[in-house]
Amino acid sequence: MPLAKEIESEKDESSILIVDFQPIVRLGLIHLINNSKGLKVCGEAENAHEAMELIKVLKPDMAIVDISIKGVNGIKLIENIKQQYPSFPILVFSMLDESFYAERVLNAGANGYLMKHEALKNITKAIRCVLFENFFISDKVSAKVMYKSLFNQYRNYSSPMELLSNRELEVFRLIGQGYGTRRIAEELFLSMRTVESYRTHIKEKLNLKNGEELLQQAIQWTKNEK
Repeated sequence: MPLAKEIESEKDESSILIVDFQPIVRLGLIHLINNSKGLKVCGEAENAHEAMELIKVLKPDMAIVDISIKGVNGIKLIENIKQQYPSFPILVFSMLDESFYAERVLNAGANGYLMKHEALKNITKAIRCVLFENFFISDKVSAKVMYKSLFNQYRNYSSPMELLSNRELEVFRLIGQGYGTRRIAEELFLSMRTVESYRTHIKEKLNLKNGEELLQQAIQWTKNEK
């Protein structure tokens, strides 16, 4: 497993930390960002522990965080960062559907959400919006968040999936990817008993009768996310 790497940054540039478990994604972001005037990647990490250490040591101006990192997931990492550094800007950079996940990461304290397939045309715009305007989301997500804010007292969940906690949703996604209980426990650094407890809660919230129905629905959900 590669270690977190420190990259030198000039003082007159905004320094950015990248947190993503895929080396090729980090490499691509470094190339895009370092070729943008006034922006420079100062470090990269593949998990939450490395990210927290580098924020402490490097003191970057902002972080770009993927949701799908091993162990402590991106949403929990955002919460942990904001507890220690309340004003620290964070842009979420993910392949997961913004219409479902953006509100969750914003509630956790993120300042923006960008889909990975939009990186080439929007990454520098998103970074500058988060750095200098404090916010970046698409018009679609903005409308959704505003609607829920205005009509929160009448809120009905549009999908049973919205009932799942962030951790339950993470377990659900891994089930849909074909992971068994043991492998999920290893991936998320949880006990098998804890994973089984999450599975039980998910079945209750989604009104699923057994493990087979859970697996089928999880597989279908994961397919639709792509």
